[in-house]
Amino acid sequence: MLRVLAVDDEEPALEELLYLLRADPRISSAEGATGATEALRRIGAAVEAGPDDPAAIDVVFLDIHMAGLTGLDVAQLLAGFAAPPLIVFVTAHEGFAVQAFDLKAVDYVLKPVRRERLAEAVRRVAEQVGDRSAPVLDTAGDQIPVELGGVIRFVPIDDIAYAEAQGDYARLHTATGSHLVRVPLTTLEERWRARGFVRIHRRHLVALGRIDELRLDAGSMSVRIGSAELAVSRRHTRALRDLLMRQTGR
Repeated sequence: MLRVLAVDDEEPALEELLYLLRADPRISSAEGATGATEALRRIGAAVEAGPDDPAAIDVVFLDIHMAGLTGLDVAQLLAGFAAPPLIVFVTAHEGFAVQAFDLKAVDYVLKPVRRERLAEAVRRVAEQVGDRSAPVLDTAGDQIPVELGGVIRFVPIDDIAYAEAQGDYARLHTATGSHLVRVPLTTLEERWRARGFVRIHRRHLVALGRIDELRLDAGSMSVRIGSAELAVSRRHTRALRDLLMRQTGR
């Protein structure tokens, strides 16, 4: 049973969110705070009291645009706590999903809040809270938020075969489709280098483990990933070949 704190400086929106949360049978208590200062005070007291205290908080459903400190500011402050509650952002704005990704949010729910979408967010929270002894998924390291029909979903990075630059955006290609995210390819290259992603062209970042074939033709190189054939630029050719040779042990 989850103990919830909902935070929104617009009282009608807060009351609606609390109504939906209290109707969920997985939630034992849902209290509200009308601003960041009140929320931080209550969360600080709950963390100090410990997880077995009646005032403990498992998850904070947090608006982003608020007077004074924003929801992102609150999340950054909570990151410094020894045992902070989980965070679900609830916002009318799609453009902060990447920051949510960086701040290890469990989910990102868009307003107006739909009952079924909120239920999915509660399910994700319940999975993480269910067994405190189990390692909690590191959202920032293991998933990236993508927008699908007005809903933010988190795609496992291990499912991504390659990323394609599209201006200041990147298109992520998986076995089941592609997703456009508002993150430059250079940023993904820095974040995912340790996960086995390598730049092969100014337009493409690929997962080494997903390369099916390396092709050489009249001095030019390309790789095949599934049905896609991607060119390797001359400046990346030697580095890619060396990486693949080391990977295969040859």
